[in-house]
Amino acid sequence: MDAVSGVFKTRAEAESAVAEIRKTIPADRVTLLTPGSENQIENEVQAVPVDETEQPGMGKAIGALLGGGLGITGGSLLIGLVPGIGPVTALGLLGAGILGAAGAVIGGTAGGKVENAATEGLPHDEIFVYEDALRQGRSVVIALAEDEEAAVPVRNLMTAAGAETIDAAREQWWTGLRTAEEGHYSKSGTNFGGDEKFYRLGFEAALHTKNRCVEFDQVSGQMNAALEEVQQKYPGANVEQAFVRGYQRGREHYETLCNEQNKAA
Repeated sequence: MDAVSGVFKTRAEAESAVAEIRKTIPADRVTLLTPGSENQIENEVQAVPVDETEQPGMGKAIGALLGGGLGITGGSLLIGLVPGIGPVTALGLLGAGILGAAGAVIGGTAGGKVENAATEGLPHDEIFVYEDALRQGRSVVIALAEDEEAAVPVRNLMTAAGAETIDAAREQWWTGLRTAEEGHYSKSGTNFGGDEKFYRLGFEAALHTKNRCVEFDQVSGQMNAALEEVQQKYPGANVEQAFVRGYQRGREHYETLCNEQNKAA
């Protein structure tokens, strides 16, 4: 599978893109992620039937039964509470898989769907970029194409609908962090400009979904494996110190986001 992602300034643009993409890609391989206040989430839950035989409004009762993290799969709508963000709405089982990978708190009915959702092809190394876009109030569309050839028209559809590429969103994410990270790194008297590439790679590696909210001794092997890959890619470069420091800061960054969201809840 080839994941194609786009970031949209408005939900309307994102929904338009989904409608077009679903003409060429099976519906279960396309999802829309969009943030919302708890009031907006409640309105959506009230409006969505649990299945085709039930009337709008049934979602309210299910939401009350689930409590805590709202979770409902009515039609193609699923809602979860994502650490560091809050309520996020997703469409389809692909959305369930992504929310699950992001650590979303989802109620019992939806939880089974998340556990059974196909995870093949999920872009785990991009999910932190999706989260940053959602945190800024933007919407994200992800589609899984069969291969690169099938991905080309999907990218074109997203561009035509006004999408920003995930690479551009990733650069915006780092631009927003760079000044603070440079200040922190430079306190040790080291040259951030020369080490930034490897520091950032370590930072991003720490935000991979499989490395979150786990004690360091449990993920140290993952960090060392990622470090080894970078060292092989850049033979002869002084990689280790910058990468490890970036990895540690990435873990701290994610923990801070989660704590801030918990305080606001």
